Amino acid sequence: MLEKKIFTLAIESSCDDTSAAILCNDIVLSNIVARQAIHEEYGGVVPELASRAHQQNIVPVVDVAIKKAGITKEDLNCIAFTQGPGLMGSLLVGGSFAKSMSMALDIPLIAINHMKAHILAHFIAEEGYEKPTFPFLALTISGGHTQIVKVTSFFDMEIIGETTDDAVGEAFDKSAKILGLPYPGGPLIDKFAQEGNPKAFPFTKPKVPGLNFSFSGLKTQILYFIQKNVDLNPNFIEENKADICASIQSTIINILMDKLKLAVVETGINKIAIGGGVSANSGIRTTLKEAEKKYGWKAYIPKFEYTTDNAAMIGIVGYYNFLEGNFSNAEITSKARIEF
Repeated sequence: MLEKKIFTLAIESSCDDTSAAILCNDIVLSNIVARQAIHEEYGGVVPELASRAHQQNIVPVVDVAIKKAGITKEDLNCIAFTQGPGLMGSLLVGGSFAKSMSMALDIPLIAINHMKAHILAHFIAEEGYEKPTFPFLALTISGGHTQIVKVTSFFDMEIIGETTDDAVGEAFDKSAKILGLPYPGGPLIDKFAQEGNPKAFPFTKPKVPGLNFSFSGLKTQILYFIQKNVDLNPNFIEENKADICASIQSTIINILMDKLKLAVVETGINKIAIGGGVSANSGIRTTLKEAEKKYGWKAYIPKFEYTTDNAAMIGIVGYYNFLEGNFSNAEITSKARIEF
């Protein structure tokens, strides 16, 4: 007997990317992302501009996703959307559209936690990709979040460590800004780091108890380090860019790995899955793969297209919620901050 085909329309609009995807069960048929270049002029995301761009993009993005998937809107079985966390104006655009379309088609509406979606993106069916087995530890790293999550099932997750101030993505981007690199600077630090010496400039790692993180002190340390050396040599950054980036990246990776090693010891779980925009960082990916041999871990590293904000990851969570009958009603509200 053939498995019933469940078609899910997923909408993601938590920050500055408008994305829509169509999934047939756990298989992605289309995953369309409209990026907003305007924020590069301001060195960061401007919430008001982001929400206006979402309004312009949402209809064409959904239309393209449906057409590329080779279905019609009448084939859809449910609509999943990002409820939070994220920028309130951006979330409202995606949420309002999802509610309206759900009512018009008379199909279930499913509200999704963006951070849980980053974790469950690992369960998208991909040829040659091994899905994690429960339980596992998830390291979710992005511009707004840094978390270690104990994942027992699709619907049983517990945060066992998180940042007490800034997220790892912000540490990368702010460090890049200090170096005069354009936004988004995290990928540029990764690029230059590959040519530099990670031990050229040692930075002190913050001492934070337990499994929690802190990156605000490191950012300040990097700022003072750059200011001091530029005062002595105005060309310091340009002459040492690769080594500076490599040293910054190495320090951040060591902070993450120290906490992961502690989490493995405390939980007895040695299966690690990473997710979120910063999981695209080549240094983090390489270090985690090396840890498989060094510590006997099993590492799960997502495809690049599922690391940044995208609707496919919203769709996979929507699919599993659909199977459980976990639906939302039209009264549900978008939330900038949402309980995990």
